[in-house]
Amino acid sequence: MIVVKIGGSQGVDLDAVCEDAAQRIRAGDRLIIVHGGSHATDTLAEQLGYPSKVITSPSGHTSRRTDRRTLGIFQMACRGVMNPALVEGLQRRGVNALGLSGMDGRLWVGERKSAVRAVENGRTIIIRDDYTGTVETVNAELLRMLVGAGYTPVISPPGLSTGSEPINVDADRAAARTAAALGCECLLLLSNVPGLLRDYPDESTIVTHVKRSAIDEAAGLAQGRMKKKVMGAGEALEGGVARVVIGDARRARPISAALAGEGTVFE
Repeated sequence: MIVVKIGGSQGVDLDAVCEDAAQRIRAGDRLIIVHGGSHATDTLAEQLGYPSKVITSPSGHTSRRTDRRTLGIFQMACRGVMNPALVEGLQRRGVNALGLSGMDGRLWVGERKSAVRAVENGRTIIIRDDYTGTVETVNAELLRMLVGAGYTPVISPPGLSTGSEPINVDADRAAARTAAALGCECLLLLSNVPGLLRDYPDESTIVTHVKRSAIDEAAGLAQGRMKKKVMGAGEALEGGVARVVIGDARRARPISAALAGEGTVFE
């Protein structure tokens, strides 16, 4: 099995992803598709008059400020926009795709953070009404059963807290945890850039290979959400995944290109 995570940022070519996925599934590959919904959430939040807010941790990682209302908008964007778009695109190409959220069947479960630290105007603040967490357990048995029955799971956040609340989980890191739980050889993280860039946004500065011993150095190069992708790559390798590729979801045959090593390869 191969876990393919499709970024939720603007510019991703969902048709190209679905076409390539369908061709590979017809050729015998078994895929688990994971996706985010950042751009769809931002767009919907603006339309609803409740714009998204981003917080930055003391370590420099950025994330969505997820109060309860934002969580509801996030769910609408992921499950009401991105997930059905991917399921429709795959079904039109003959793939029996099944849309799921990380809550369904307790697919992704983790602790809800009791407090989130963020830097605001140069000082550290504590946020206690945030609905975020990190996936700690994956219902791999459910995914194996679905794939074995001929379905292609298409999974989106949110996950489920240990207290059975929805939580905003990072889709890159959730995909990494999923690939590790399934014992996958390869994890693909497809985005709206060609890979990790040494000098963002100059795409000619792509870093083509990162050894697992150099993950921390690679994280130092990453900007914005790329930090989470590099973190996810490191977690997948630690979990037993042999190879992670950050590839370009704007091009034709994005899955095949990433499998061929086009992008940033972590191993």
